[in-house]
Amino acid sequence: VQLVESGGGLVQPGGSLRLSCAASGNIFRIWTMGWYRQAPGQQPELAAVISSDGNTNYADSAKGRFTISRDNAKNTVYLHMNSLKPGGTAVYYCSANAAEYGDGWSEDYWGQGTQVTVSS
Repeated sequence: VQLVESGGGLVQPGGSLRLSCAASGNIFRIWTMGWYRQAPGQQPELAAVISSDGNTNYADSAKGRFTISRDNAKNTVYLHMNSLKPGGTAVYYCSANAAEYGDGWSEDYWGQGTQVTVSS
């Protein structure tokens, strides 16, 4: 399973961005998908996750500003980010818990990350 993120870039404080992550490969099923962020010099941390039936969970810092959604038909997860803060610069990584055809188990897959820079 391969995950490819897109949508990162430079945004001014208070601005918005939408990240996308498309999964491809010999996919049997995808369960939870999510976004993690790693700020410079910091450990990665959860931003938001969404289950296959649409249940969501957000980091406290993301609540009210970020919205995670997914299109199961396209194996794609999105992260809409509003009111981005100057300290919001980070690399955002997509994750998916998925199984491939022929496997008897699921595992976690990760994308390469997309840079989000919040600066005026």
